[in-house]
Amino acid sequence: MQNESVIRRRDLLALIGTIAGSSAMYQAMTSLGFASESAYKGPLKLAGDVKGASVLILGAGLAGMTAALELRKAGYKVQILEFNNRAGGRNWSIRGGDSFTELGGFKQTCQFEQGLYLNPGPWRIPYHHRALLDYCRRLNVTLEPFIQLNHNAYLHATRAFGGKPQRFRSIKADFQGQVSELLGKISQQGKLDELVTKEDQEILLQALRDWGALDRDYKYNANLGSAEFRGYARDPGGGLMGDPLPSDPISLQELLRSRMWRYLQSYARYDFQMTMFQPVGGMDMIGKAFAREVGDLIRYNAKVTQIQQNGSGVTVSYVDTTSPSAVQQATADWCICTIPLPILSQLQVDVSAPMKNAIESLPYAASVKVGLQFKRRFWEEDEAIYGGISYTDLPIRNIGYPNYGFNRGGRGVLLGAYLYEGANSFEFTAMTPAERVASAVEFGAAIHPQYKSEFENGVAVAWHRVPFTLGCAGEWTEAGRAQHYRNLCQIDGRIALAGEHASQLPAWQEGAILSALDAITRLHERVVKT
Repeated sequence: MQNESVIRRRDLLALIGTIAGSSAMYQAMTSLGFASESAYKGPLKLAGDVKGASVLILGAGLAGMTAALELRKAGYKVQILEFNNRAGGRNWSIRGGDSFTELGGFKQTCQFEQGLYLNPGPWRIPYHHRALLDYCRRLNVTLEPFIQLNHNAYLHATRAFGGKPQRFRSIKADFQGQVSELLGKISQQGKLDELVTKEDQEILLQALRDWGALDRDYKYNANLGSAEFRGYARDPGGGLMGDPLPSDPISLQELLRSRMWRYLQSYARYDFQMTMFQPVGGMDMIGKAFAREVGDLIRYNAKVTQIQQNGSGVTVSYVDTTSPSAVQQATADWCICTIPLPILSQLQVDVSAPMKNAIESLPYAASVKVGLQFKRRFWEEDEAIYGGISYTDLPIRNIGYPNYGFNRGGRGVLLGAYLYEGANSFEFTAMTPAERVASAVEFGAAIHPQYKSEFENGVAVAWHRVPFTLGCAGEWTEAGRAQHYRNLCQIDGRIALAGEHASQLPAWQEGAILSALDAITRLHERVVKT
């Protein structure tokens, strides 16, 4: 058996890559469609005579409502069929009194106090998602900061430091300091002579000293200089008892073995770099703002059962979910379909074999979110954690602290678990909602012991059990995207697909909006040329 005290080469390379390899990481993520700067160039302008053309849109998520807003503005006749009794799709916030039922018949009624909520779908907006931010501005959606990085939040590993969580700032500072000292030793020993001039070595040493909080001997140890980064054993105070005391750094060996350095990527990756935003009052404020513009076009509780097309138009069969006995039909010249692919793949759809294969080939990621209400905001009162995220190797993966209502008394709601992909996501999906909530409380108590005495109630959403998506988001592989992506995004006869799955930004609202803008632009070009 391999000695676990020995750091494997690939782990050491990953460790160095955490600091120095973000550019290479970004390029790899871009090739897989996981990171890309928005291609948005400003409000869409659809010029030309649309000749009275009509468009039927399937789905009132952000992609569908974006298409509806822009097409109606250009003069098209538009209607939307929506499965739910609300607009927004995965742009969804759950509040006290809300009820929803998962597959399997598990019904939950949220008991959160008024003003508290959980975003079970998207919960943050990067600064470079320009299309989404532009629509928020145009639709008067007020934004506030989403705190991705909180230096006072926790990093936790079950087998490190006796299972005791460590402050993010301490791990970050100690990692930088220990690596800086190591590189400083290499530089002083002349190991860089062939690569770096003597003058540049001196500059490098100074940079390492400043960046890593090293002392005059280029060592990282307990002193007031390192305490300015990792925190103090006793904070500076006032009067005669105000002298600060430095805290003791963690050794490089302990840091490497803890694997906590993996979490330092959480704020460095392009998708999560500050500044990030969230709508005031819940993510669904965006969906509600769109619905104020196009809500009169939406037919709610409409479950699509079949999509047919011919050379002159599209016919969609659907049933009213409140009285599904009678099949109804809607017709139009064109169709924009934003139905998630796990559902669309089960329907009879008149499209070409390449598009059909693409629809059937894209799996959706498993994801679970659990919201927990507590009697008081103990994370602020006891531990001075205001917003941000704590990370753990426990199955719950992380704990998200609310980025609103700071420093007020009363109850609060934590994101008690956010699982995305992996075995734990499927394991939590297989649980009942009550079991998910209980597990989140049990695991979270390893980081916040107050859980057991302060917990009141919770809700849990497993996206593979959500009837209107059957999964969280399209999970492209490099090979899958190369084989199927263009076929998925082509206009097939009179049908075009849109949604985050038809974008280079899967799982992001920006991807949904950009896919809609692209689809209707190409559709419009066909209309005005005919």
